[in-house]
Amino acid sequence: MEVILLERVNKLGQMGETVKVRDGYARNYLLPLGKALRANEANKKRFEAERSTLEARNLERRSEAQKVADQLDGKSFIVVRSAGETGQLYGSVAARDIVDVLAAEGFNIGRNQVDLNTPIKNIGLHKVVLHLHAEVEISVELNVARSADEAARQAKGESLTSADAIYGVDEDALKPEDFFDPNQMEDGDEM
Repeated sequence: MEVILLERVNKLGQMGETVKVRDGYARNYLLPLGKALRANEANKKRFEAERSTLEARNLERRSEAQKVADQLDGKSFIVVRSAGETGQLYGSVAARDIVDVLAAEGFNIGRNQVDLNTPIKNIGLHKVVLHLHAEVEISVELNVARSADEAARQAKGESLTSADAIYGVDEDALKPEDFFDPNQMEDGDEM
């Protein structure tokens, strides 16, 4: 199906372009969300008549998204979750959780604006990309930790999943003879 794009769509085209897309994509996504019109003569005339209004609305949305991006730039958000000793989360941090964390800080971001291919399943510092507008994209840092104290230590660059963090032992200081000394064996002891 051929459609006229009413706004920029990633990997598809710019506003005003006539593109050919699959019927289901047009019917289920582009047309219901108001991102495109069917490409027929009546809609082409309608688009040309409303072009300046659409461009102004797109510019306004982009400037609003840029303001939010400027506020989010360089921010780090702490997510506290239960995890095992190795740093593996008992659950995961998904797009819904990220939206909740951002909402608690006063940012109104939709779940579809969070670019997270797979849920976060380990503690640590994670970069998450937010698509605020087709032309505005920003990356924020999520600090996933077991507690606020661990999050602060992690933000300083300390690893929470090493033997030092878990057992209070410096991995580099350990030597094999610290575990077993054959000279301490008595007669009759077996290996």
